[in-house]
Amino acid sequence: MKSPFTRRPARAARRGLAAAALASLLGTAAVAAPAQAHAQAQAADKIPVGDVGTSLVNFFNSPDAVAGANDWNCKPSAEHPTPVVLVHATFVNLGTNWSVLSPMLANEGYCVFGFNYGMTQLSFDRIGGLGDIAESAKTLDAFVDKVLAATGAQKVDLVGHSQGGMMPNYFIKRLGGAAKVRTFVALAPSNHGTTIDGVLDLGKALNLLGFANQTLTEAGAPGLVQQEQGSDFQNALFGDGDTVPGPRYVVIETKNDIVVTPYTNAWLKGDGVTNILVQDQCPDDYVGHVGMFNDSPVMQDVLNQLGANTPGFKPACEGYGLPL
Repeated sequence: MKSPFTRRPARAARRGLAAAALASLLGTAAVAAPAQAHAQAQAADKIPVGDVGTSLVNFFNSPDAVAGANDWNCKPSAEHPTPVVLVHATFVNLGTNWSVLSPMLANEGYCVFGFNYGMTQLSFDRIGGLGDIAESAKTLDAFVDKVLAATGAQKVDLVGHSQGGMMPNYFIKRLGGAAKVRTFVALAPSNHGTTIDGVLDLGKALNLLGFANQTLTEAGAPGLVQQEQGSDFQNALFGDGDTVPGPRYVVIETKNDIVVTPYTNAWLKGDGVTNILVQDQCPDDYVGHVGMFNDSPVMQDVLNQLGANTPGFKPACEGYGLPL
């Protein structure tokens, strides 16, 4: 039998180890608690990213504003020195089109701005992109100047969807915008127009296209006519080439586009152009023209093009947008 005196040192040692372990746990907890609180505070500071439902609500309730955009006190950081201007598509508005990308960019630390354009008597202050595209480009020009003055930046990045991915070409080529734009990312842009899935050809065959175009123009929607393949506007805008020196051009398109048809009309040719087909990256992505605004691979591509611009970048193939 061992003497109790021989057991005491062992017990004392165990007590010492236990005390040390407890102190270590308490110390870890003391460090972890502030770290966890900091992480929670950071999460709380994040702007909620919207979805399709958010866009539908914004169409009616918030056509002129969207989460993450138009903080006129925002100053570009060293990490993201170029402010981003968002340009919406036809038939929608700022609040509808950018409920996903605007907060995503803001959460990444970008200064984000957006505006409405092309509103006419048919718009009810919500349906944008109907007006004359050259006039819409002047609206973009003035807005870019306002952003540059507020932020102190030398250039902006543009991200546009559909007509919003085509109209800035007029600003860049005809209004001196090339000196103000670093990167222009266009999502399913109506570059080179659309046949509207063959509807224009049918209208021509029935000798109805001229009457229809005149009616649309007089009613207050010349922007629709100008986006037709072969329109006078299209021929004049791209007759001297697709691009001009200065900006970097990025086109992201889906082969499932039934609005810009053929979908290859979206592509640009020229120096400094990157054309990305969504299905080359994610073959199963069923996203359509409208759904580009909430398609995760597309959003990942936009963030990469505005940020690291990693060669051979491949987004995670998940979270596909609307198949429309």
